[in-house]
Amino acid sequence: MRKYLFSGAVLSSLFGAVGVIRATQAGPRDWRLVLMWISWAATLAIAIGTVADEQKRRELAE
Repeated sequence: MRKYLFSGAVLSSLFGAVGVIRATQAGPRDWRLVLMWISWAATLAIAIGTVADEQKRRELAE
């Protein structure tokens, strides 16, 4: 779990969520907001996948 929380990719994705949350609170609720949430979810999924892939490569190298 620690490897995911302290990963730069996951941290940047979580900080990116701040902008999406602010846009949700302040902005209009239209199709662009849905795309923002989808984009953020995809970014988080890619970041988690990258961390998992790096860990698997490290294990295979050992």
